[in-house]
Amino acid sequence: MKAVAERNGEGYVPDGRKSLVWHGEVADALIVTARIAGGSEIGLFMVPRNAKGVTTTGYPTMDGLRAADVALDGVKVAADGLIEGGLSALQHGFDHGIAALCAEASGAMERLIEITAEYLRTRQQFGKPLGAFQALQHRMADMLIQKELGLSMAYVAAQALDEPDPRERTRRIAAAKVTVAKAGRYVGQQAVQLHGGMGMTDELDVGDYFKRLTMFDPLFGDSDYQMSRYEEAAAQ
Repeated sequence: MKAVAERNGEGYVPDGRKSLVWHGEVADALIVTARIAGGSEIGLFMVPRNAKGVTTTGYPTMDGLRAADVALDGVKVAADGLIEGGLSALQHGFDHGIAALCAEASGAMERLIEITAEYLRTRQQFGKPLGAFQALQHRMADMLIQKELGLSMAYVAAQALDEPDPRERTRRIAAAKVTVAKAGRYVGQQAVQLHGGMGMTDELDVGDYFKRLTMFDPLFGDSDYQMSRYEEAAAQ
């Protein structure tokens, strides 16, 4: 947390930089996290995107969506712009975001398996469908196993949102994020490979799903970060 918010009368002046802000260049307002100067408290501030001192630099992400880097230079926020709850509210939002992403990734994996199975049934090689070759059947079976594992952990993440123990909730959410990321990467890579050269073209949906699953890992904390969260929660 490098952004800092200085007190300014009854309001605040957050200053700092934020990276990979989803659709930040078109948002009406930004929820900005910053450490309140003079202490360790983390504040959440509602900042209008068109406020003086806010600069957004947009760019495409690999999955075809948009993100932005946001610079805050002397932005003035009124006292009512401070969102109550601070760090706990931020973590609450992250947990719900991770659970939603796990559900999305599970659906993407299922669709990739459907697309790949249909391709193997119709693509002919050596006078027979590719799906007739046992080695490719084994790879499809492995994809299905990983998808089911990811789907199970997506349910774990959803159920964890109602867990009253914050340590247990963190442990389950972090485990789901790591497991689904690994499963999604495997299913996506296998789907592209089983399509051969066609899997690398923009004309097929398989590449779009693979790119989206690849972006799953860095969103809301990558696997290394989630593993550290899991270890901390398990050790307490």
